[in-house]
Amino acid sequence: MTDLAQSLPLVPPHRKVHTPYGIFVPALIGAAFLLLPLIGLLVQAPWRDLPGLIGGQAVRTALRLSLETATSATVVAIILGVPIAWVLARVEFRGRGVVRALVILPLVLPPVAGGIALLLAYGRHGVVGQWLWSTFGISLPFTTVGVVVAETFVAMPFLVVAVEGSLRGLDPRFDQVAATMGASRWFTFRYVTLPMLGPGIAAGAVLCWARALGEFGATITFAGSYPGTTQTMPLQVYLALQDNPDAAIALSLVLLVVSVAILAGLRDRWLRP
Repeated sequence: MTDLAQSLPLVPPHRKVHTPYGIFVPALIGAAFLLLPLIGLLVQAPWRDLPGLIGGQAVRTALRLSLETATSATVVAIILGVPIAWVLARVEFRGRGVVRALVILPLVLPPVAGGIALLLAYGRHGVVGQWLWSTFGISLPFTTVGVVVAETFVAMPFLVVAVEGSLRGLDPRFDQVAATMGASRWFTFRYVTLPMLGPGIAAGAVLCWARALGEFGATITFAGSYPGTTQTMPLQVYLALQDNPDAAIALSLVLLVVSVAILAGLRDRWLRP
């Protein structure tokens, strides 16, 4: 099969690949399924009252906190997640499949369950938290740092999956050539592998940041909802929905605009093919 695939002529870049017509129907249905909730949000938004609903100090504080914590969580995820992805993609060891499953477990773990797990690990009576509290007087729950911890926990697997996939797609012969020329492992990683891995890291960082920005369940369970300290925009939307649905719609619209603007901007800069 491999020999047959290699013997087939490549399609010239200027030739269009014919797409089966039957694929357009489920594609349109899927696109409509994803876009209709967003359209509903835009149609039902209280446009006349929007300035008053989103112009308050509480909204600005929550938005600023969301942007700061999501960005901090993404930075931490890059620092910790890229080495994890490297080990999973390039190092052969027994139990690698189990380790990979545990690393990406937060992708499928209910967020509230993730928040409870964080409390049991980093709370004052947790496995690590009790040591942090007794030794350094550090308490992570119900703090801004706790928000970053919760967002990193749920968002980092997105970066790990993206970077590991990019690493597996890289030709290892580049590393081998650099090694035969006398380059050290760190030099090869820094000047050969990392530049080629840049788009994969950028894609993973964008996904990680977007997931951290919208995190709710683990944050409210582990960090609570204290205005100016842990009350991010998703928590603000939830609280507003109980008392003022129009305010909840307006805040959701703000999150939508910020997310679309950031994702579009990052894609134009880093993910251009």
